[in-house]
Amino acid sequence: MTARRPDPACLEHGIRAGERAVLARAITLIESKRADDQKTARALVQDLLASTGGAVRVGITGAPGVGKSTTIDALGTYLTGRGHKVAVLAVDPSSARTGGSILADKTRMARLAADERAFIRPSPSAGTLGGVAAKTRETMLACEAAGFDVILVETVGIGQSETAVADMTDFFLALMLPGAGDELQGLKKGLVELADMIAVNKADGDNLPRAKAAAAEYRAALHILTPRSPDWSPPVVTYSALTGDGIAALWAQVIAHRDKLTSTGALAARRREQQVKWMWTMLDEVWRARIAAEPKLKAKLPQIEAAVAAGALTPARAVDELAATLGL
Repeated sequence: MTARRPDPACLEHGIRAGERAVLARAITLIESKRADDQKTARALVQDLLASTGGAVRVGITGAPGVGKSTTIDALGTYLTGRGHKVAVLAVDPSSARTGGSILADKTRMARLAADERAFIRPSPSAGTLGGVAAKTRETMLACEAAGFDVILVETVGIGQSETAVADMTDFFLALMLPGAGDELQGLKKGLVELADMIAVNKADGDNLPRAKAAAAEYRAALHILTPRSPDWSPPVVTYSALTGDGIAALWAQVIAHRDKLTSTGALAARRREQQVKWMWTMLDEVWRARIAAEPKLKAKLPQIEAAVAAGALTPARAVDELAATLGL
């Protein structure tokens, strides 16, 4: 007995009605690797597009131990308490190997996980960064169509995943720790150059002086960097996810950024640019899949990969050979 295929019209109606179970089924469809599911999902997202775009999209990153989960729990609970509907998504291309962390984070986001005005969804469990990010973008649009007006996108992986999250959100928040002795280390990695704000967590108790000192160092360092937007100078704030102190001020900066970039047209321009990047990312994924499935290459690819790995063939020459095989 074959499983009944999802009805896009029913999914669309349920999503627009804010039905969480239907939203969850739609996201499962979006994340499916089946060609027929992908076709249905693309049509669904296209149909939902007119109901998207109104949410505040915030990317959140930070090193392990910085308190991302408790920050999201505190911020999300603050927002739902003020009438917002909050969706928490993750970008984690490494979860196929590590199991990811956001499923465990659901237990650390205890208040938010039990909040009927919040929705927490882990990232797809496998795939390339581009594929995972594309699924997260489509999931974000489905959540917006379901009435969630704040989308928090957590980067669970490191490196390129931070850039991917910055490229799908309006506001990129970098969380830092006080008194770690490496307050400026993030600058070397380029992370801070992506940030629209730096927030130093654990500004409570004995940590408070260290948090303030770390914030002062970041403020000084930011003066020598080119901000992500000419219309916004990234602020540095301190807060405590544990006590909730500073959470309201942190969110006020997110809204100030949105108001400023909306008034100058920079936010609309950023979103247009993100849409085009999304298109190219998805095109790259399609081509990778097509190339991997190409009969002419299936027999040849393992030998060419082995030759490149052994240093017998340069990557550039390998690409030439593969392109020639495809007649390009």
